[in-house]
Amino acid sequence: MAKNDVPNIFSQLVKSAGKSAGNSAAGGYPYQIKAADLDKNFVYATLEIDSTLVEETSGQEGFTKRKLKIPPVPSGGTYVLGAISGGLSWIATEEC
Repeated sequence: MAKNDVPNIFSQLVKSAGKSAGNSAAGGYPYQIKAADLDKNFVYATLEIDSTLVEETSGQEGFTKRKLKIPPVPSGGTYVLGAISGGLSWIATEEC
């Protein structure tokens, strides 16, 4: 991963803002967050999921929210949820 792909660490940006602005006060407050910096963090935190595993529903204030669909648990036995060939699946295990 390239250095530019790392999300912004706003506490570090605040510290560098104080130094670059010639501000002798520690912290460099007030610091204005740039929309592009915030967007970069959201993009970095976005998990890419196969659309067949996502269910969209209505959330708080009418906003769309997404839920991860997990395959139904098989009846009987003990299972763990795992990934087989990139897909979520219940894997049978022995009783402990």
